[in-house]
Amino acid sequence: LAMLAIVAFAGNSLLTRAALAGDLIGPAEFGQIRLASGAVALVIFALASGRAALPRRADLPGGLALAIYTAGFSFAYVRLDAGSGALILFAAVSATVVLASLRSGIQWVELAGLALALTGLVWLLLPGAGRVDLLPAGLMAAAGIAWGGYTLIGRQGGEPVGRTARSFVLASLFLLPALLIGSTTASTPAGITIAIVCGVVTSAAGYSVWYLCLPRLPVIASGSVQLATPAVAALGGIAFLGEPMTSRLGLA
Repeated sequence: LAMLAIVAFAGNSLLTRAALAGDLIGPAEFGQIRLASGAVALVIFALASGRAALPRRADLPGGLALAIYTAGFSFAYVRLDAGSGALILFAAVSATVVLASLRSGIQWVELAGLALALTGLVWLLLPGAGRVDLLPAGLMAAAGIAWGGYTLIGRQGGEPVGRTARSFVLASLFLLPALLIGSTTASTPAGITIAIVCGVVTSAAGYSVWYLCLPRLPVIASGSVQLATPAVAALGGIAFLGEPMTSRLGLA
């Protein structure tokens, strides 16, 4: 299940980068269509299978975390490549989950793993290295913190499809103000199609799978297993988006 979720996470990076770097759609419009299409698909499936799809007060934290993640993710990928963006995102996710787990105790080998992951992030972001701009990197780091929160919320258990559906509905509403940010990029049919595929397949289905397997993973594993995503996204960017394979990216 975690492997399927990681493929979906990498697919999100590749699809978002393809749509935004290709000027097929604006970042706010992409994020909104992604969430709205995922919400529609999940609500239909939830209702058809007898699951609760109406958001509750308990769903507010998950919906807000998902909205912050989507906004930061979308705006950051205007200027980040797929591999670098995924590396920043999931390093921040791992750090968030590990810090949250300090209350229940943490082993030195787990801290060593986090230090190694963050070393790769520092190496990538060294001055003049890989031309990673600080603003989109900061937006992606904020998205990672929000996704770490969404991961921790998912560890509470519960029916995964219904919870994901309710989170998507709330997140799409929370993200509406982002549409007020003007964009010089017109929405094309190709951009809208990519956003829908990203919303229904790699997001809605992928996040449901992730919420399904989260209660079965140790806390630390729920953060560290996601660090496989940057490697998958980087390889996908090289294979499908024509992005260069640099020695710095490889070492990071």
